[in-house]
Amino acid sequence: MDIALLSVSMNVYSTKRIAEEAQKCGHYIELIDHTKCSVKLGMDKPRIYHREEDITNEFDAIIPRIGAKVTRHGVAVVKQFEMNGVFSTARSLSIARARNKVRTLQIMARKGIPIPETLFSINPDNIKEQIEILGGAPVIIKIQEGTQGLGVILAESKKSAKSIIDTFYKMDTSILMQEYVEESNGEDIRIIVVGDKIVASMKRTSELGEFRSNVHRGGSTAKVKLSAKEEYIALNATKYLGLGVAGVDLIRSKKGPLLIEVNASPGLQGIEAATGINVARKIIKFVEKNGLRKRK
Repeated sequence: MDIALLSVSMNVYSTKRIAEEAQKCGHYIELIDHTKCSVKLGMDKPRIYHREEDITNEFDAIIPRIGAKVTRHGVAVVKQFEMNGVFSTARSLSIARARNKVRTLQIMARKGIPIPETLFSINPDNIKEQIEILGGAPVIIKIQEGTQGLGVILAESKKSAKSIIDTFYKMDTSILMQEYVEESNGEDIRIIVVGDKIVASMKRTSELGEFRSNVHRGGSTAKVKLSAKEEYIALNATKYLGLGVAGVDLIRSKKGPLLIEVNASPGLQGIEAATGINVARKIIKFVEKNGLRKRK
């Protein structure tokens, strides 16, 4: 198969691993920087260009690894590949939904997937009341499109929460607030779903003095055994968003497991190291199965 790997650099661990496994499986794989792609529309068939090269009919499948800062353009490029009949491990609409935390949580709430108590607003005049609606401080404040723990703040008092929220509102930054689940104790669970199967899972624990457990924030990792409820949440959250490959993040609470977010381009470094599972190979096998079927 000929596969396009949509990513900005081969120096990124996850991108490099996926490319390595594709080559080991005998496929041609090419790094396509989606920020350097253009889509030409008109009376003729739409064309996709990478710099000046026409790549419209060059690939059987694409693996999108779209960065947060270029989501809109990356999604448009993925959409054009889809419309041209190319298989993608993540649909354009699914990427857009997963990148927006509020949209993801709205879908999960409608489908009955348990999530933390969450509130979002753009009204700067009743911040105090918003905090009270959520149950009071402490609260977690999140930028709606942040990744890797960036834009996630713990406000331990009403005063600090009000100050932080007011600042974001003045910066015209979209945020959401969530209850602080103290019993999660700086731990969360990352589950990788490929197709309709859970292929790997790990527990992430924050370093001392840090409540965010992301590996990029210095968190440690370890294997974890999932409960039946956790498996159910991960598989169904992925299905409801329409993703072929996803990283699902959960926390454990007194009320049971709660979904935090779903990542359409999950990192592989931490989970491959923690579990010893070749997740990149699982992704390539998924592409083989579905890309060939779509090409036929």
